Amino acid sequence: MKSLIIGGAGFVGPYLARHLTEIGYDVAATKLREESSAGLSVPVYDLNILDPDAVFELLDQLEPDDIFHLAAQSSVAVSWKNPQITADVNIKGSINVLEAVRRLAKKPRILIAGSGEEYGTLRPEDMPVCESTAVNPVNIYAATKACQNMIAKIYAQAYGVQAVMVRAFNHIGPGQPPVFVVPDFCRQVAWIEAGKQEAVIRVGSLDVRRDFTDVRDIVRAYVLLAKKGKIAETYNVGSGQARAVGDILNMVLANSTADIRVETDAGKLRPADMPVMEADIGKMQQVTGWKPVIGIGQTIREMLDEWRGMVR
Repeated sequence: MKSLIIGGAGFVGPYLARHLTEIGYDVAATKLREESSAGLSVPVYDLNILDPDAVFELLDQLEPDDIFHLAAQSSVAVSWKNPQITADVNIKGSINVLEAVRRLAKKPRILIAGSGEEYGTLRPEDMPVCESTAVNPVNIYAATKACQNMIAKIYAQAYGVQAVMVRAFNHIGPGQPPVFVVPDFCRQVAWIEAGKQEAVIRVGSLDVRRDFTDVRDIVRAYVLLAKKGKIAETYNVGSGQARAVGDILNMVLANSTADIRVETDAGKLRPADMPVMEADIGKMQQVTGWKPVIGIGQTIREMLDEWRGMVR
């Protein structure tokens, strides 16, 4: 089986490439020209998904059996600051990929990576949220991902594109950039321990609750859904358990050797935020039999140790 990971140089791509290789797939990946391929041990091709001709030419050349479309502007915070590039990459870029797949002589299956953020503001009693819940995005990133999902479904139903969509909830692990909350906590703690930052960790809202899953478990779910998921269907991918961001911070601090004070940083607060988000993963589990196997405590320890190694 030949698999292509579009957007392979991001956080998830190297983990997915490693997992696919370990289970015997022939794997290639794409990245932007300016991105590093250091984390990828598979053939890598430069590709900007905003260039439709380049997308089609590469897919036609490689003839993959499976495509994992991960390329995205994936930060909610960045989407508030730069909505134009977020919309371009997540919507226009995805259309270019889907249109290329539609035109191919050899028809691959394609997994479209979306986000639990698409569901938007829901009441705590609505949790855990299932795939039949109407989406109601409350930030720019989520809106673009909801649009991407709808367009992929149209391509599946109208053109026969073998698209399976996922809504992945918060995934974490070593290598995640500090624009996201958990690696930001770990980075700040490592800097404090190394004496490079005062013993104050600056945070946004600690009351929001999110469904955190180790990225290595996420990519296992992706591969299973690419193989077993029903065409034109959407599947939640997460742990099925929401945790307060404050509880995550406490777990990070419990692994620290420093005495650290916590302060709220107004710059880290979002213009709009969902109080709780927890995935109902029953649909995905019924199809794949998947369950997470890496505990969040292990993930946090590994992330903190990685940041400690970088500041030494």
